[in-house]
Amino acid sequence: MSKIVRTDTVYEGFSRLLIATVELPDGRTIRREIEDHGRAVCVLPYDPARRTALLVRQFRAPAALADGRPHLLEAVAGSVEGETPDACAYRETIEEAGLKLHVLEHLGTAWSMPGISTEQMDLYLAPYSKDDRVGAGGGVADEHEDITVVELPLAELAVMADAGQIMDMKTLALLQALRLRKPELFRA
Repeated sequence: MSKIVRTDTVYEGFSRLLIATVELPDGRTIRREIEDHGRAVCVLPYDPARRTALLVRQFRAPAALADGRPHLLEAVAGSVEGETPDACAYRETIEEAGLKLHVLEHLGTAWSMPGISTEQMDLYLAPYSKDDRVGAGGGVADEHEDITVVELPLAELAVMADAGQIMDMKTLALLQALRLRKPELFRA
């Protein structure tokens, strides 16, 4: 069985970049790059009465570099910062979407990119009502997130997903989970 025999940190900032030396079963060693990011959460808030979901749109440098995309439409997400994943989900939803949630439905924890990153992400669905909007959202000013809050009908999001227009994997997973669990919310 392969095993890591050494790690070297080559960069430390928002994330850490590590070089791992891996020993293969036959005794040879290889090197692998690892982006050490930590735990994160992703929340898809949805209004069952109005059949809408609240998402965010923001610039993502990796997507812009890869294909020139100016922004992505995403579910609320963020890094766990010395708190429980649930507490992070509540905090991020207020910061990014200006929405105070009362209930989280935890769908599970998954590796976001196990071939390159240590990030594990807790995925949530969360019902809300229009009265739960407590602020404008937009993210934390000091972090230069420049987030735009977008509320869309669930039926429109389903059409977008079916057309391949939801380009963020975590958002697509949450949207499809909601479609499976509550298909009646997606009827126009």
